[in-house]
Amino acid sequence: MAMSVGSGSGENEVMVEMNTTPLIDVMLVLLVMLIITLPIQTHAVKLDMPVGDHPPPPVPPEVVNIDVDFDGTITWADANQGAQVVQVQDLIERFHTIGQLPVESQQEIHLKPNRIAKYAYVAQVLAVAQRNGVKKIGIVGNEAFLQQ
Repeated sequence: MAMSVGSGSGENEVMVEMNTTPLIDVMLVLLVMLIITLPIQTHAVKLDMPVGDHPPPPVPPEVVNIDVDFDGTITWADANQGAQVVQVQDLIERFHTIGQLPVESQQEIHLKPNRIAKYAYVAQVLAVAQRNGVKKIGIVGNEAFLQQ
């Protein structure tokens, strides 16, 4: 690296080269700040995945079908009451009732989101189920999401 100190003629010439050292310093500081803040922004959803090979139960469990429509409408369909549109508060109460039962006697929850439903609606249903202790929940209808 060479440094230009001017011409030897003694004339006052304007220096036209830009000093890039401060720019590089600022860029490095911004890079370090970015590296420090990235791990804070990562989010994870903890799932309890089944372990091992379990035989099917002798009596099929009761199934509750939950449909999430594109506008966030949640439909609860079970064998007892048929299909009903429920609000989030009703969903919390129903999941709380199911979550109080032992895992073996819990109803199976089949969650079927609409193809164009926002992920936030589906994640809200999953989060409510997890908070209330529902263990038997699965997403059905994944064939709608396959790339053609």
